[in-house]
Amino acid sequence: MELWFSERHTPNVKLSIRVDKQLFSGKSDFQRIDVFDSPEFGRFLVLDGYMMLTEKDEFIYHEMITHVPMAVHPDVKNVLVIGGGDGGAVRELVRYDDIERIDLVDIDRMVTEVCLRYLPFTACGLNDSRVHTYFEDGLRFVRTKKNEYDLIIVDSTDPFGPGEGLFTREFYGNCYVALRDDGIMVNQHESPFYGEDALACQRAHKRIVESFPVSRVYQAHIPTYPSGHWLFGFASKKYHPLKDLNEARWNARKLACRYYTTTLHKGAFYIPAYVEELLSNVEHAD
Repeated sequence: MELWFSERHTPNVKLSIRVDKQLFSGKSDFQRIDVFDSPEFGRFLVLDGYMMLTEKDEFIYHEMITHVPMAVHPDVKNVLVIGGGDGGAVRELVRYDDIERIDLVDIDRMVTEVCLRYLPFTACGLNDSRVHTYFEDGLRFVRTKKNEYDLIIVDSTDPFGPGEGLFTREFYGNCYVALRDDGIMVNQHESPFYGEDALACQRAHKRIVESFPVSRVYQAHIPTYPSGHWLFGFASKKYHPLKDLNEARWNARKLACRYYTTTLHKGAFYIPAYVEELLSNVEHAD
């Protein structure tokens, strides 16, 4: 008998992946957590029935949410990662020797414990001495910080359940205060393709535009995410993601990536016309 995992992307669309076996299933105080093994995508993590990452394509998401701001900001020393308990963003950050401190805040300790055991390909950087992990509400955590971080990465789940508070105007305003005068915030911005996801994109973009003087959206293509077309938000107090990109400086680091390049960086900000329209509609709304 064949076993399949299916995730509903819309009432009329599902993504199904054949599964070899289920490695873990448990319920934390916040959500159900499952880990599966599959012949096509390797191991993958599911929260409340929604695919979070797979062994085969997670590098796309984690490289794009991390290296884009790192190639723009000239001197990142202190980083806050909100969400991201799987460790993928931290894995990319610890590759930078000049980063001095990484605060990882995730509300669900069990997610990190499960990833350390079953998904070492993302969790392998969590034991770096510069990483300080806090299992608490990211909204409350950032509210206590002021002028502290050069970079904030909001690696949240979807805008419902435990991650819902990370898409509010209050949260983005608190991130602004927690950043230094030239700080950058990046966030996962959902998919613009299906209707319900597109509304989430618009809501997040509107709230970020209201909080930051520089706000741009960039894209990546992630096969297991709804529609495969995914957006990220780049918000800054000072730096423009293209005008302030320093290709020579970043390339001199010689960090080997499987998706990110500084050439791709530039192209990722040239988004399709329908996405431009989607976002401009809320940029200019009252």
